[in-house]
This record gives sequence, structure tokens and C-alpha cells, in this order.
Amino acid sequence: MTLKIYLSGEIHTDWREQIMSAAKGLDVLFSGPVTDHAASDDCGVAILGGEPDKFWHDHKGAKVNAIRTRRGIAAADIVVVRFGTEYKQWNAAFDAGYAAALGKSLIVLNPPEHGHALKEVHAAALAVTDDPVQVAQILKYVQDGQLP
Repeated sequence: MTLKIYLSGEIHTDWREQIMSAAKGLDVLFSGPVTDHAASDDCGVAILGGEPDKFWHDHKGAKVNAIRTRRGIAAADIVVVRFGTEYKQWNAAFDAGYAAALGKSLIVLNPPEHGHALKEVHAAALAVTDDPVQVAQILKYVQDGQLP
């Protein structure tokens, strides 16, 4: 069975590539948001026209990005949400809540020091990890029933 995995969250490190590399050989299909930060920020005004006010610039971009995000999360069997250390990822928290509301299997990936701040997100997750390899090991177990 092909597992459809949506990789949401932090875009400043290579955690997605680490999961994909560790999941080689599995029957999985990965998708996710646009990870080019500038393109993600500017997609709304690039397509729909400029905005002099930064609020409306961001608003347009968030709505255009939401088309991709909603589709990706809705189509996924499993949603992985990564919270990094460098930035506050409010969008990641929103994606986790959206996935939980849709009844999606949710895996959260974050450093241990964020445990308290993410306790409500963790409560909705079926697994909480601190290493991308653990995510790939969960995927292997789900798909093949094999332990690492």
C-alpha cells in the first residue's frame, strides 16, 4: 500500500531530505508546502497583483498557499509536522490542528526543549519524535510491520 505523507512545518533545515533518505525503499509518496521562502511569501502578489500594505501582501500569499496546504493535508494518509528551533512556526501549529481535525494520523517532530510549548499539539499526535530517522522508522513499521 502506498502511503501518502505530507511534510509540513519548518523550511530552514534539511529534515525533509533526511526523512526521504531514511525512507528509501518504502512505498511512500511525499508532498509538502512550497519550501522556497521567497516564493511562498510572494506568491499572492506575484499572481494576483501587488499590495502596498504588508498585511494584505501576506494575506494574499497565505490564501494562495492554503490551497496547496489544504489539498496536501486532505490527501495524506499521514501528516508529519516539524517544529524547528529558530523560528516560531505558527503555520505548522495550524497545519497540525487542521490535520487533527480531519482525523489524519499525525506525527510531530520537534526538539525536546519544545515539549512544554507543544503539549497540546503532542496530545493530538499519534507519535512525537525528535529525529527525522524516527519518522522514517515509524513509516517502515506502519508499512511493513518491521522494527528497526
